[in-house]
Amino acid sequence: MSTPMHIPMASPDLTDAEREAVAKVLQSPILSIGPQVVAFEQAVAAYVGADHGIAVNSGTSGLHLCVIASDVQAGDLVITTPFSFIASANCIMYERAIPLFVDVDPQTGNIDPNLVAEAAHDLMRGGDSALRWLPRNVPTSAINRLRAILPVHSFGQPADMDPILATASEHQLTVIEDACEAIGASYKGRAAGTLGDAAVFAFYPNKQITTGEGGLIVTSRKDWADLFRSLRNQGRDIFDAWLNHTRLGYNYRLDEMSAAIGLVQTQRIEELLCKREQVASWYNERLAHIEMIERPQIAKQTTRMSWFVYVVRVRPPADRNTLMARLAERGVPSRPYFTPIHLQPFYQQQFGFQRGDFPITEYLGDVSLALPFSGVMTEAQVDYVCEQLAACLTMRS
Repeated sequence: MSTPMHIPMASPDLTDAEREAVAKVLQSPILSIGPQVVAFEQAVAAYVGADHGIAVNSGTSGLHLCVIASDVQAGDLVITTPFSFIASANCIMYERAIPLFVDVDPQTGNIDPNLVAEAAHDLMRGGDSALRWLPRNVPTSAINRLRAILPVHSFGQPADMDPILATASEHQLTVIEDACEAIGASYKGRAAGTLGDAAVFAFYPNKQITTGEGGLIVTSRKDWADLFRSLRNQGRDIFDAWLNHTRLGYNYRLDEMSAAIGLVQTQRIEELLCKREQVASWYNERLAHIEMIERPQIAKQTTRMSWFVYVVRVRPPADRNTLMARLAERGVPSRPYFTPIHLQPFYQQQFGFQRGDFPITEYLGDVSLALPFSGVMTEAQVDYVCEQLAACLTMRS
């Protein structure tokens, strides 16, 4: 075999414009709580069509603040998905509340709206019908009310939101969109991030746009926007005197340098999304005839996929983990996407979750594989990945 081509797992798409924007901030005396943050907030809110944008230092921070705004208290329940990055459940536990998992749709990997409706109905009714949804290790005496639903737009594809919103309306629940992987996506022609009470985007270096580290909450609820701005800045309100604090808050601010990068990236967002769409298209074309690989499936209600990662499913008799090892030997990194949250050691210890609790999630956790992906990937790199994938699948064990 010839010398392997080195393929990065992900790469940010940065230009001189981003570097110049950071340099300009560094030439100013304002490195935090300044005009770049405000401009970035306004740009993202305008892009998705929300009234307010509130920048924070991570998507996780943003989700935490949304949980607080939903008045989630200790012992409350929040319906969410076990097939996600762990932050979407951790943010619930920060308030000593309980993530109430339901299984996912096998096509998209997003939360199943029928199970959301069934769980909400049973939990509101109470009694024996509610017990089957509760984690094993949580005594019923510790359970309070069902307060919110937190769907995740996994891999850049929106969850099926209309039935989820109908369930929320029926039971007077708030809806927090985890859109950390989905800026630019749309659902039935409506922008991801504008469907619930609030939504959170994240800007880690492998995201569609990046600030290095950072996140941003969007909402059209002014009361929540004011609360978010206070909570991210140690509980200080805009009407407070210097160093006076109205409530318990956090240091969740985004700095000016990061916001400057984000502002330029937001101005480039259509270019960045289109480049990622092109890479996904190359993958889709080249993987179409590899029998043991199932390409990503796009639901009919998804009017725009915002390609965050490119995740395939490895069909038996091929083994995903063996395939990962073989690819690595050829210079192709890959990742399992996701390891189910309920099978993470902490969640098993805390709640008593076991394999078999959420079978669709567990199947997807066993077979899903993220391939190298970014907007700066070349067609030659995609060719190499697909050639090595096909070669590894034909190797004898």
